[in-house]
Formats: sequence, structure tokens, C-alpha cells
Amino acid sequence: MFLCLLILIMDVAAGILGFEAEIAQNKVKHLRLWIFESREPGHQAFMLGLGAAVLLGLAHAITNLLGGCNCISSQQEFEKASSSRQLSTACLILTWVVLAIGLSMLVIGTMSNNRSDDSCGFSHHHFLSIGGICCFVHGLFCIAYYVSATASMD
Repeated sequence: MFLCLLILIMDVAAGILGFEAEIAQNKVKHLRLWIFESREPGHQAFMLGLGAAVLLGLAHAITNLLGGCNCISSQQEFEKASSSRQLSTACLILTWVVLAIGLSMLVIGTMSNNRSDDSCGFSHHHFLSIGGICCFVHGLFCIAYYVSATASMD
């Protein structure tokens, strides 16, 4: 129970940091012309985005390390497995997919705020907030994975 709460708190905190980074990014001075944008990098947005990415990665690592090994090597083995083991496998795959999407969004949004000078190019809007949303979804799938993985071990 404590581990589920810890994972959920970490993912929620990462999601909130992602949204706060988006807000901080929108506060910096920028000039926009159609799909092109010139703006100054935001140090606060960079730090918040970096914190969100680190928390998301830590929550994922803790979930996978303490959720146990969930080895299913073939489709036949998956079909013969118990429903809780099938659920844990599906949730494990979904946690990896959501991690890949969320971490990519957070890293892209964070790196756009890590310039030593003004940057111009295509506008990169909402990457940090999309990454924040993915953090919340990641938390749900991590909890489902951990609960179903520990239930299938019994």
C-alpha cells in the first residue's frame, strides 16, 4: 500500500511540475508569426521540466524493480496465463508506452528551454503539458501493474 501511494505521489508531482513548466514557459518573451516562433529560453521552465522528467523516470524504475519479473515469452504462454498475470503484462507494456511518450514530450519541452540564446523555429507548444498528462496516466498504469503483478505472484 505504501509503495502504491509513493508511486502515485511521484507521478502526480511529475504531472504538476510538467504543467508548471508549461506555465513558466509561456511567461517568457516570444514573438510568433504563423507556425514560426522566436523566444527566449526560460530557466524556470527548464528546471521544472527536468524535475518532472526525473520524477517520471524514478516512478517507473521503482514500479518495475519492485513489481517483480513478469516473463511471458510467447502468445501461447500469454493465453494460458491467469487473468491477473495477463493484466499485469498488459499494464507493464502500457507503462512503457506511456513512459516513452511522456518522457519524450518532457525532454523536448525541457530542451527547448535550455538554449543559451534566443531560439527561432517551429513553435513547440504544449509538449510540457502533454508530458504532464502522460505522468498522470503513467501513475494509473503503474498502480494497476504493481497491484496485478503482486496478486499474480501469490
